[in-house]
Amino acid sequence: MWAKDEPNITYHDKEWGRPQHNDQKLFEFLILEGAQAGLSWVTILKRRDGYRAAFSDFDAKKVSKYTQKHVEKLLKDESIIRNKLKINSAINNAKQFLKIQEEYGSFNSYLWGFVNNKPIKNKFKKLSDLPASTEISEKLSQDLKKHGFNFVGPTICYALMQAIGMVNDHTSKCYLYQN
Repeated sequence: MWAKDEPNITYHDKEWGRPQHNDQKLFEFLILEGAQAGLSWVTILKRRDGYRAAFSDFDAKKVSKYTQKHVEKLLKDESIIRNKLKINSAINNAKQFLKIQEEYGSFNSYLWGFVNNKPIKNKFKKLSDLPASTEISEKLSQDLKKHGFNFVGPTICYALMQAIGMVNDHTSKCYLYQN
């Protein structure tokens, strides 16, 4: 198990790898995974409440309407990662997220379609066996980019897939592997 301390342990035990189908939660993970690029996940977990407050509880409709004034305010917000590219990406991705919802009925339908609506259960024995990306995460990344998203490279997409349970990457020795 990769989770050795808080808040990673709670996140691993209660969220990571569990199938998630709620569009608002999927948007949350999309934003958080993009924010995590180049950083440790624990850095983002410790700021999760800050992100919830800064990004209107991950309401994509509200975030999609953020203006330059919002960006300037967020760049001063110490409760999040103050990276202009990542902040602008979250706003852009909210707009694209809404378009996907309109086109597919939900972001859930779009996203889970990449795995035929069924989690992929991997059989990795140790953490070092886990890939950084897969053929599916590369296809997802390409398609998201085609739809106008950014901060959605194959590695970020695979981390998203792991987080929301599209893939079960609990190692075979993890007590959550069978779940």
